[in-house]
Amino acid sequence: QVQLVESGGGSVQAGGSLRLSCAASGFMFSIYTMGWFRQAPGKEREFVAATSRSGSNTDFADSVKGRFTISRDDAKSTVYLQMNSLKPEDTAVYYCAAVLFGTLRGHYDHWGQGTQVTVSS
Repeated sequence: QVQLVESGGGSVQAGGSLRLSCAASGFMFSIYTMGWFRQAPGKEREFVAATSRSGSNTDFADSVKGRFTISRDDAKSTVYLQMNSLKPEDTAVYYCAAVLFGTLRGHYDHWGQGTQVTVSS
């Protein structure tokens, strides 16, 4: 059974940092494309970042480029989202997602339950 469990969310002041983790189980993590998405209240879910199965290719939304990084540890079946210089507009529920043979901004098959990130000004 595929499981994605996010952790690391919380409340932080603007300018601060958080690192989200997504622990995967139930599938061969190393061959999956992994992504992070977020959904703010009243808004649609949006793409944040993604990494290819090798980690050699990454992609970021323009709104987070230069502030967020994504990495993966295949030995731990975990993908991370390091978020620096956080802004109030980064406030959202952050979701981890996985897809086999998918494009970085394409359709994802598996989703976590989300973790709340709140940035205060």
